[in-house]
Amino acid sequence: MRPTTPGRLMRKATGISVSRFVSRSASRLAARRRPHSSPRIPLRVRLRRTRGRWLRRLLVTFVVLIGALCGAALVAYKLTVIPEPHPETVVQSTVFLDTEGSYLGRRGPVDRQEVPLSQVPRHVQDAVIAAENRSFRTDTGISPRAIARAVMATVTGRGRQGGSTITQQYVKNALLSPEQSLSRKAREALIAIKLDRTRSKDEILEGYLNTVYFGRGAAGVQAAARNYFDVAPKDLTVSQGAALAAIVNIPSYYEKAGSDPEVTAKLRDRWEWVLDAMEAGGSITKKQRDAARFPAFRFYPPGETEGQRQYLIDVAAKEAADRLGITEDQLARGGYTVHTTFDLALQDATAELVKDGPDDSDGEVRVHTAVVGIEPGDGAVRVLYGGADYARQPFNDAVSGAVEAGSVLDPFEGVRLAGPLDGLLQSAAPTPLRLASAYAAVAAVGDHAEPHTVARITREGHTVHTTRPDITPQVIDEKGALMVTAQARTQGGYSWPDGRSEAVAVRPEAPGTFFTAGAGGGTARRTVWTTGFDNRLALTVALFADRPGPKKHSSVPAQLPADPSPTAYAEQTATKVWELAVERS
Repeated sequence: MRPTTPGRLMRKATGISVSRFVSRSASRLAARRRPHSSPRIPLRVRLRRTRGRWLRRLLVTFVVLIGALCGAALVAYKLTVIPEPHPETVVQSTVFLDTEGSYLGRRGPVDRQEVPLSQVPRHVQDAVIAAENRSFRTDTGISPRAIARAVMATVTGRGRQGGSTITQQYVKNALLSPEQSLSRKAREALIAIKLDRTRSKDEILEGYLNTVYFGRGAAGVQAAARNYFDVAPKDLTVSQGAALAAIVNIPSYYEKAGSDPEVTAKLRDRWEWVLDAMEAGGSITKKQRDAARFPAFRFYPPGETEGQRQYLIDVAAKEAADRLGITEDQLARGGYTVHTTFDLALQDATAELVKDGPDDSDGEVRVHTAVVGIEPGDGAVRVLYGGADYARQPFNDAVSGAVEAGSVLDPFEGVRLAGPLDGLLQSAAPTPLRLASAYAAVAAVGDHAEPHTVARITREGHTVHTTRPDITPQVIDEKGALMVTAQARTQGGYSWPDGRSEAVAVRPEAPGTFFTAGAGGGTARRTVWTTGFDNRLALTVALFADRPGPKKHSSVPAQLPADPSPTAYAEQTATKVWELAVERS
């Protein structure tokens, strides 16, 4: 056995220490690698801790997203420019009225005329607000709920959704295209908000009322008031205003109100609803609500007389454009109101009388009748019948028809004529208008007034032209005027409607003179004239005929049909028109 030495003992001790150190280190390392023996955490506790972290993360994400959207919306709002109205929404028609304000017709591509909001009664404004957007006076220009519905409808393909504010409707109708898309709806909302912040509510409402479609071809409240009730907007009653507000919902359907019983009944229900809303909102009292009666509507579609009235509009439009120094196209698109000199009731009565006139049985001869009535001393044309149907014959026989004079100028023989009547006696075929103006000068004791059909022209309620009589004094001296009257009576006078047949001098209280003249021979004349005149009216009826000429679109004079007698017919027509004119004077 090897003896133990101090060196060996030291080495042995050192080996044990290293061994123990290695063993302890390995134990500690193994302990680190083993899982802790702490208690297991319950699942719901772990979920609660995890949910809290996720909620915090979602909240941060949501805030960032909202901030980004708000920033994008703010940028989009700043970049949004309110566009100019579409050209078709600002184009206005020109309306023609008779001497009493009755509607004759219009010229222009769209039946629309602008009217200041001040000329629309407050009850009419409130009716539209009650029907279309009750929060209009206080909202921001948009309805978030309606926008959300429209977005969902577009996404799901359910079609168009209503409920837009009046501001949005104005933007859609006048400023944007009718495209149905999310981008257009978003732009509509942005423009509506900006419009609401930069324009007054009255400005927006005025724009809306001047562009919204009411049916019957009427764009805007001015045309709607006329087409439905034959009144100006300022004269609309509470009942009429509520009816127009009810129509806006489905104008193409409700426009038949008054002629279609089913449509009328449904409109009445909606009219009641609008009035109830107005009462609930305080815009009308209970007394006004109880007193409201469903209004009567003008018949729709228009009657057949519209075609005949185009002769009147043609003449007045040309004269109005000349007086304003513009073209007829500019007039038609300018939104003017032309107050004419025509008496529509007398005009329509004349058309009824003339339609039963002579006709040719074989269809070869075309009979023409022209009627002109002028106020002596003023030149205002009260009646102007230039043809039965403008669509078939746009040529105006009363204004442009060169009618064979025959003996109708004989009463002027030996009388000196000056000014506008100079050369009349050398005219073989004067127009009925010129002849009537000549006898109107006789009735005015020699003063000639240039015939005119325009009394006044207005635009947006302001008068832009007033016609003053263009008088040329003493184109015939007083003695000559008396001579013409006497020679007319001697040549072909016939009894007045009241039985008088004596010659009467031209003076303010005198009833005047009627006479008949013609051209051609025998009973089958080529032309028949009947003229009557006094200080109230100079009336001329011209009857003539033609047949197709040898060349295409040409014509030649023809004999008037003998049955009924053209002379008797012309005298009868002149007498009845005269009686009606005197009744209305």
